[in-house]
Amino acid sequence: MIDAVPRHVLCVLGSGLDLSEIERVAADFGGFVLDREYSETEPDPRMPKAFEASKAEASFDESDWAAVESHDTVGYLLSAPMMRELAADTSRRLLAATAALLRSGATAVKNEGSGIAHGRDRWLALADRAAGAEDEDLADALVAAWVNRPIYDGQVLYSCGMHLLGAPEVEIEVDEEQLTEDGLPDLVEHLDALAVYLLTDPRAEEIEDGAGFRMTEDAPRWLLRTGEYDGSDYDDLSFNPYGYVRLTRPQ
Repeated sequence: MIDAVPRHVLCVLGSGLDLSEIERVAADFGGFVLDREYSETEPDPRMPKAFEASKAEASFDESDWAAVESHDTVGYLLSAPMMRELAADTSRRLLAATAALLRSGATAVKNEGSGIAHGRDRWLALADRAAGAEDEDLADALVAAWVNRPIYDGQVLYSCGMHLLGAPEVEIEVDEEQLTEDGLPDLVEHLDALAVYLLTDPRAEEIEDGAGFRMTEDAPRWLLRTGEYDGSDYDDLSFNPYGYVRLTRPQ
């Protein structure tokens, strides 16, 4: 597997927002710096489409869209490259920093590494949820905040962003008949359960191809398949050096 170390790149929009204010607020949470080369105090006409492509519609309201349309400042906040054992803590701190930025003048935020954006209220709720959480509850909040899912490629539903938490992407084999209004939530629940398992169970880093997995003790058994990630180039922000783990049905 290619030796690539993930990092967060957070796109922060504002109107009349001083770039130094982004730096000042983020500094309180440690380890985050402003990319001065790409940050700018002028509107970027690409932003409305960029946010549309980042699943913003799931939690954006009219005021969120208006904030993107009227922005005149674009800041890019970077984490340090994250070793695997530090990724979850870095992501927790960045989520808290995101909430602080939104309370200090920022108006919209999206993550470049997973391609996900939330509305202001959703970001704040996720940060509050993670603030006092531990173990599975914290993992669940971080997945909800940073991981883009479900994405469908015609054969599997999959995630993008688990590398930001130090874990493989999660996938589940599906067929067209399962992609219904009633069936999709159940599939996403399986993806999220696997994601939380990968983040909280010490045995997860030693998964063997073909191992079994159940949502609960009496739930149907799935098989786990592992592989290297080939969704993007290794120097792409979305590249996952930890590969993927896929849920498949026993034959």
